[in-house]
Amino acid sequence: MKVLVLGGCGIQGKAALFDLSKREWVSTIVVADLFPDRIRGLTYVDQSKTRSEKMDLNDQEALVSLMNKGFDVVLDFLPPHFMKSVTEAAIRAGVNLVNTNYAYHIHSLQEKVVDKGVVIMPECGLDPGIDLVLYGYGLRQFDELHVLNSYCGGIPEKTACTNPLGYKISWNWDAVLRSQKRNATLIRAGKLIEILGKDQHDNPFIHEIDFPGLGKLEAFPNGDAAHFIELLELSNTIKETGRYSLRWPGWSAFWRPLKKLGCFSESPVDGLPCAISPHEFFVKWLEPQLQYENKEKDLAVMQNVFIGTKDGKKKKLIINVLIERDLTTGLMGMSLGVSYPACIAAEMIAKGEINKKGILSPVRDMPVDLFLKGLKSRGIKIEESLVT
Repeated sequence: MKVLVLGGCGIQGKAALFDLSKREWVSTIVVADLFPDRIRGLTYVDQSKTRSEKMDLNDQEALVSLMNKGFDVVLDFLPPHFMKSVTEAAIRAGVNLVNTNYAYHIHSLQEKVVDKGVVIMPECGLDPGIDLVLYGYGLRQFDELHVLNSYCGGIPEKTACTNPLGYKISWNWDAVLRSQKRNATLIRAGKLIEILGKDQHDNPFIHEIDFPGLGKLEAFPNGDAAHFIELLELSNTIKETGRYSLRWPGWSAFWRPLKKLGCFSESPVDGLPCAISPHEFFVKWLEPQLQYENKEKDLAVMQNVFIGTKDGKKKKLIINVLIERDLTTGLMGMSLGVSYPACIAAEMIAKGEINKKGILSPVRDMPVDLFLKGLKSRGIKIEESLVT
């Protein structure tokens, strides 16, 4: 089968090529990227079934033309602002698409996708992605669910915490800083609470969790938790829900005063010899200082907590996920955590194991057992614990 990978030379795309090139079901991989020659030095990619094409992915006509070349599925690892354009191109070409970004901007295209008879699977990475599949999995373990809290983050292993921030870059640093300005919604005591991005590091819902083998991690609200409660049709029973980012303790204390001083502003600072914003400065200034050494590991860490009732008894289920950097290839745990779910979904679509048409959701449309089997076969650690 033929697979097209958009952005295949990026940090997540490379991890997808690593996985896809090992799969017997894949006969041909075409990589579309602005810098396609970068795949030639990847020794962990089967070059015999991989070829690349230079493409400006802002050119939708060229993208549609490429998608029309008989692909069974397309994997999109481009930044979020490309998502709607790529989805529209897939509709025009009549090709199945897997994406790793939130689906907020493409819901209006549902009717067109159904009419075209293709599968669009967004939100199929790490977060969103694995967490949403686990939502569906965990929900099946309860008669009634009252609490659903999801935690996820990328952090260095303890020995790699060699700077005051206790953080190193395992994905796009500009995107990391932008995520620090994202609004969030929570539900507490059955009431909807909105947290503005400016208050992300200064609110009463910042707390710590225990993660086996790592200890205390700091959690801060960073996602639209209420949206997924509506998607799961749990609004009548849920008393508490939140989506939280994880870091080593001290993250919010570091950023809180800087944010109040305007250090995340995207407005150029007056009086400088060039137009540069505080946000742009922090990207350029900190990015070189926050890189991993070759032998240091990043960790992608996730915890989902479910509390409710089963057979009339209270039940608490905790599911922990841990993904580590592959030091043999150098691929980051965060990149593997994003790319593996997309590759697993692409395989299920190509083989007809996912055949419902339209814009789907990992929450309700993913064959959970097959998906989790695929993750475990790739070395991702998933552990469940019951608290009674």
